[in-house]
Amino acid sequence: MPLLVAPCHWSAAKFAVLRWHYSEKMPVSKIAPFGVWEHGEFIGVIIFGRSATARLGNPYGLGQTECVELLRIALGDHEHPVTQMLTVALRQLRAACPGLRLIVSYADTAQGHHGGVYQAGSWIYTGTTSPHNASYVVHGKLVHGRTLRHLAVGRPAGETAEQFVRRTIDPEVRRVNDSRVKHRYLYPLTRRVRRAVTPLAKPYPRRSEPEQAKP
Repeated sequence: MPLLVAPCHWSAAKFAVLRWHYSEKMPVSKIAPFGVWEHGEFIGVIIFGRSATARLGNPYGLGQTECVELLRIALGDHEHPVTQMLTVALRQLRAACPGLRLIVSYADTAQGHHGGVYQAGSWIYTGTTSPHNASYVVHGKLVHGRTLRHLAVGRPAGETAEQFVRRTIDPEVRRVNDSRVKHRYLYPLTRRVRRAVTPLAKPYPRRSEPEQAKP
């Protein structure tokens, strides 16, 4: 079979993310990873899972179990369109989790992404997120404030996440202002949700600079 998309083990997903995704970081939440094979060769992963934002579905009238985020698309060289791989993964996710109503995903403008994969799949574009108030540089890499808080899970009472990370991970950690925004895309899984979110649709953004193959 030229293309196979199927659930894969966490370790395979981690391998793909570390090798092919710009973040080089696995999601810390509960995930549903789908491996991608071409001609029998493993070439990447598509990961859905719980968002770092607990209220991801609230703006659309959905509970936490009804809405998940597309967290990673980590692919090496491939022949098939990413949209085709994503369509197969979405079909399997929907069959495995019939209670799901909506998928949310983001295209990071800091990486030059505008969401071309989502546009090709007719996802609904609803604009950009608000700028982050602050991010941090940890071991020379920029991380979101919420990522820093995940790193500091279990810290002693009274100690901030930044203090914990400085003490245990990187003594040179520093806070920086971060004005980046992300393009937000929605993929409704039911007619009712599609009717509810369609009025939120905005014109698709155009690509402003060359993008990487991975959105």
